[in-house]
Amino acid sequence: MEAINIHFFLFFILILYGAADTIPVDQPLTDGNTIISSGGKFELGFFSPGTSRKRYIGIWFSKVSIQTVVWVANGDSPLNDRNGMLNFTRQGILTLLNGSGHVIWSSNATRYAQNSTAQLLDSGNLVVRDATVNYLWQSFDYPTDTSLPGMEVGIDLKTGFRRSLWSWKSTNDPSRGEFTWTFDPHGFPQPFIMNGSIERHRFGPWNGLGFASAPSRLPSPGYKYTYVSNPEKISIMYELTDSSIFARVVMQLDGVLQLSLWNNQTQNWDNYFGSAPADDCDIYSRCHGYSLCNNGNSSICSCLDQFEPKNPTEWARENWSSGCVRKTTLNCQKKVKFLKYPGIKLPDTRFSWYNQGVNLSTCEELCLRNCSCAAYANPDITGTNEGCLLWFDELIDIRDLGASGQDIYIKLDSSQSENSSVEKVKKLRISLPLAASILLLALCLILYIKQKKKKKKKKKKKKDQDQDQDQIRFGEGKGRKISEMFYTNESKDEVPDVPLFDFATILDATDNFSLNNKLGEGGFGPVYKGMLKEGPEIAVKRLSRYSTQGTDEFMNEVIFIAKLQHRNLVKLLGCCIQAEETMLIYEYMPNSSLDWFLFDRDRSLLLDWPKCFHIINGIVRGLLYLHQDSRLRIIHRDLKPSNVLLDIDMNPKISDFGTARSFGGNETGARTTRVVGTYGYMSPEYAAEGKFSVKSDVYSFGVLVLEILSGKRNRGFFHPDHHHNLLGHVWILFREGRSLELINAHLRESSNLSQVQRSFHVGLLCVQHCPEDRPTMASVLLMLSSDIPLPLPKEPGFFTKAYSSSSTQGESSVNEISITMLDAR
Repeated sequence: MEAINIHFFLFFILILYGAADTIPVDQPLTDGNTIISSGGKFELGFFSPGTSRKRYIGIWFSKVSIQTVVWVANGDSPLNDRNGMLNFTRQGILTLLNGSGHVIWSSNATRYAQNSTAQLLDSGNLVVRDATVNYLWQSFDYPTDTSLPGMEVGIDLKTGFRRSLWSWKSTNDPSRGEFTWTFDPHGFPQPFIMNGSIERHRFGPWNGLGFASAPSRLPSPGYKYTYVSNPEKISIMYELTDSSIFARVVMQLDGVLQLSLWNNQTQNWDNYFGSAPADDCDIYSRCHGYSLCNNGNSSICSCLDQFEPKNPTEWARENWSSGCVRKTTLNCQKKVKFLKYPGIKLPDTRFSWYNQGVNLSTCEELCLRNCSCAAYANPDITGTNEGCLLWFDELIDIRDLGASGQDIYIKLDSSQSENSSVEKVKKLRISLPLAASILLLALCLILYIKQKKKKKKKKKKKKDQDQDQDQIRFGEGKGRKISEMFYTNESKDEVPDVPLFDFATILDATDNFSLNNKLGEGGFGPVYKGMLKEGPEIAVKRLSRYSTQGTDEFMNEVIFIAKLQHRNLVKLLGCCIQAEETMLIYEYMPNSSLDWFLFDRDRSLLLDWPKCFHIINGIVRGLLYLHQDSRLRIIHRDLKPSNVLLDIDMNPKISDFGTARSFGGNETGARTTRVVGTYGYMSPEYAAEGKFSVKSDVYSFGVLVLEILSGKRNRGFFHPDHHHNLLGHVWILFREGRSLELINAHLRESSNLSQVQRSFHVGLLCVQHCPEDRPTMASVLLMLSSDIPLPLPKEPGFFTKAYSSSSTQGESSVNEISITMLDAR
């Protein structure tokens, strides 16, 4: 009797001090009590998610200040009160009982053992084990929405048993939701995010180090992957080498797989370590067959070389659903060749064949022999394994990954390659005489100038130019004016006096362009954060040699930004022109750009309605200054969220004037054969005919307003009830008096609803199809700041009226994208 009392007393002490990590046999865990893993990392007990009153058994991080549940036992069978009990039977089974004593959940162990133990491990795994530490059952085999380090996700190929992640139905309901992260074993195995039975995102095949688009930006060497693919199972597991880190991978409500780490300083989860899908090109088969997706291009989809749009009209409207087809159909009786595509995410491998130990040349022979083979590749990038992957169906879901991508060899009719060579020879034959003629003309011009000028003046000018070039090359130009050093087609009076920084100063400020200081990358090139000695923080925009922009865009930035002074325009501090380097130095914006907040689920919560309305009004004032109050009328031509920077006080500053145009006098617009900008923000008349005016910027501003209000992108917007973009969706809701339904939920709590309604109305007035119908920015400012009656908006551009692409515009825009893509390779 005394022994029994002693055991009971010891158990009571363990419970009292929270040291128990086991559930004793027939001593149920009741609501209000918990067990904690031996190292104190995880806790198991009853909880209610969100605002729900229903009760669930779950496991959560015990050392994290925000209750973060990582596993739920009875997600589909909640308790309606606090009378539930979790019992561990003598047969080694965990059972959850309601107040009436009925079992509503149990561990489905297939083996039983006497003297078994139910224990919560410090990995977050709840296990039932026998005396020899064999696991009879474990929660890691039945994951819910979270993958923890050491947890396998995959398929047992012998039994068909799957370990998959699935999203909760809502923040208040942990039952199975719409989205699942799971492996597809067909062909060469690869993980997918599924929306029911529909593919949402494909991670790509295992490349020896990871998956092409997996969220894996953990601090190296803080983690490692273990991937298994054999006849018995396919699985992936990640482990942390630093036990002090708390990490999790979560299948979120919106179908995004998010990798996050706990930050002890902010007492919050940092979500910037990776997510998938991360952008438009991560959506499965965004561009469909035989096409390449590149999120950095103005039109994200382009056909592979020697392929063309199946439906050119729809393709021009950015409806890529029909994909691309071969220009020349393959014929097995004719000779074929392979064209190498480097730096890509390999196509869907479900209809592929794989053989390990086959080298690349043998792989090519195998594809040549099989008429149905469309392409081949070695999926392993480590160089340690030989392997042959062959595709036997349409090549789908390819995207440009640059240096982190892989190589694929696509089968083509040999005549295509020969024709390409012939075309190059023809172009060379034409270009050489032309170049010779230009050179001869230039020499004649130089001789004419020499005859007109005196020898003394000519020598002095040459000497001055040589000195200037040496100063540029060796960094002696600091403090001089750009008008004295940089010669352009503009007159010297048009080039503003901009301070010049030497290259050594910029190197020191950016820590030799450290990756830790990299803020992002655009069409001009990468942007770095820097700190001048005894000076302010700066942002350095460095022209990349692969940039689609060049001297014209550089001078545009210098001329416009240096001359324009307004609180809602970014400030240029100077530039650096030295050796092969061309850089622009701006004031540093601590809050990055508007899109960094707007389209991120967590960061967007920081934008309440007063901040949003402040940002909208600031953009209006900046554009009004450009269109009306500056010495020249400036048309920006590429207004979008990423070109609106935010300072420490969230004041918006319009940036990136590389493609801007200026007008004098009574000019209000012009026409161009070189359409530049970003689809989704371009006005119809500009995208279709190259016509641009102040009303083009008004259209872009209208798109921007509707994106701010909805928190959704115009491009890539999807609605199950129709095929319209965001503008079309807002138009439908506005006509039905339901536009407030689209506003972000967190904005509704802090918003002035009449102000929001008016902003929707003004946004629709700005995106009307005809430029004449759109208001000026002066009218927009008045509309937003007063209660004057507003006219009813007409149908927005790109809603139902499809624009017809003229031959000039088509050649300019499509060819420009194609050339950019080829240069990048």
